[in-house]
Amino acid sequence: MGDFGQKFENFWTIFIKYRGYVKVVEGLKNTAIIAISGLLIGIIIGTLIATVRVIPKYKPLPKILNSICSLYVWIFRGTPMVVQLLLFYYVLLPILDMNMTGVQVSCMVFGLNSGAYISEIMRSGIQSVDHGQMEGGRSVGLSFATTMLKIVIPQAVKNILPTLGNEFISLIKETSVVSFVGATDLYVAFNNIGTNNYEFMVPYLVMALIYLVIVIIISILIKLMERSLKKSDRRN
Repeated sequence: MGDFGQKFENFWTIFIKYRGYVKVVEGLKNTAIIAISGLLIGIIIGTLIATVRVIPKYKPLPKILNSICSLYVWIFRGTPMVVQLLLFYYVLLPILDMNMTGVQVSCMVFGLNSGAYISEIMRSGIQSVDHGQMEGGRSVGLSFATTMLKIVIPQAVKNILPTLGNEFISLIKETSVVSFVGATDLYVAFNNIGTNNYEFMVPYLVMALIYLVIVIIISILIKLMERSLKKSDRRN
């Protein structure tokens, strides 16, 4: 116990006296930016792909778009996140002669990756909505796109909200791999603290605790949103 107390004292000295908390705050900020951006981009891409996947395939264009979307989902679900980050940062950016920071690349890759998963989540959500909702919208003169956007998708989001919450939690945890492209996240911040005195026990324990607290907060917020939506459904 005394040895652990000494380790914690060393950690606290580096964290406060040598301003280790500055890196932790930066890492926490980047973790939030990457996860939130990834989720928002993923929702947009996933909704578009899911819409394409459920469109009736009577004409050539929907069939072609469906094939492209299927290939996209297959690629991003079939390769690890860290491989996608490395390919984008060290292969595609030099080929395209683009300058992007590690955080910017991470936001983009997390969004593209999340879009592949959310597309399947959204598709199941759309299919869970009563087909009569689509028929009702079309019968009053709304186009397919307008009916999907204003009637079907909002109901689908209600059905898949817990799953979207789980996807956000997964993105938060997966940000620990962005150090491969030079982005500072919580892992990098606490690893730097541990490197100062080569004692990693306390920094890694604190890091794990922070991740747990973040996940608990997100889980509570999701449950509150679910309750709010259920109340609104009962009023309707």
